[in-house]
Amino acid sequence: MASNRKVSASTQSSALNAIAFLYRFVLNEKMPDLDDLRRIKRYQTIPVVMSQNEVQSTLDLMSGTTRLMAELIYGTGLRINECMTLRIKDIDFDLRSITVRAAKGNKDRVTVLPEILFPALRNHLIKVAQLHKSETLKGNGFAPMPNALYRKYPAASQSLSWQFVFPSSLVRPWRETGKMARWHASPSTLRRAFKKAATQAKIYKHVGPHTLRHSFASHLLAAGTDIRTIQTLLGHKNIETTMIYTHISPDYKNVSSPLDLMRRK
Repeated sequence: MASNRKVSASTQSSALNAIAFLYRFVLNEKMPDLDDLRRIKRYQTIPVVMSQNEVQSTLDLMSGTTRLMAELIYGTGLRINECMTLRIKDIDFDLRSITVRAAKGNKDRVTVLPEILFPALRNHLIKVAQLHKSETLKGNGFAPMPNALYRKYPAASQSLSWQFVFPSSLVRPWRETGKMARWHASPSTLRRAFKKAATQAKIYKHVGPHTLRHSFASHLLAAGTDIRTIQTLLGHKNIETTMIYTHISPDYKNVSSPLDLMRRK
């Protein structure tokens, strides 16, 4: 049983929920007394955040598509999977925004698109469009669509607007249609490139691409952005989730350590 092993609080909770489901809906019996069970206490961790200098030095050691991915995550607060599954139609240069579809909690949200990325992103999309055009001329150029939308809009999956911003280098069979389709790039590609750059930059914190999302929120807060706006940009359901960043970036500008105040002899 989970309580007899060294497991996390979430693992123990999952095991207890499974047992409760078994008794309630399968066995139709009352759950046994668990008063003697020692519950593992959850503890709140503070996300790792990189300084702006650390972010810059890491990005400077990246190049090409993976650098654009990393810059987009830091500049928008996207989750890694949200970045990978972006479609061309969800980028709006005029409104300087990105629409995140079916994000965590199956909700859409809109976040800011950094103007500094406009040139690189436009050039990248031109290359994606060229690749798509060459494949379409061969009768391919399909991108998988969610929720069986391909049945309602059969031509949409072959349109440029539905193509992934960061397409995979390979095409694979689309089982539902029998066509060859191009999925999005693998998150592991970005993780490897980011880890290599962070190591070269001598970043000794435990960081990954998701750290850029935490850094996005922390740096916005430090710049004076209100917490409700940050909550909206991140897509957090509860403000309490966003409030964790107030513990990362406390206002210590007017606080001096007693060691600094001590007069050296």
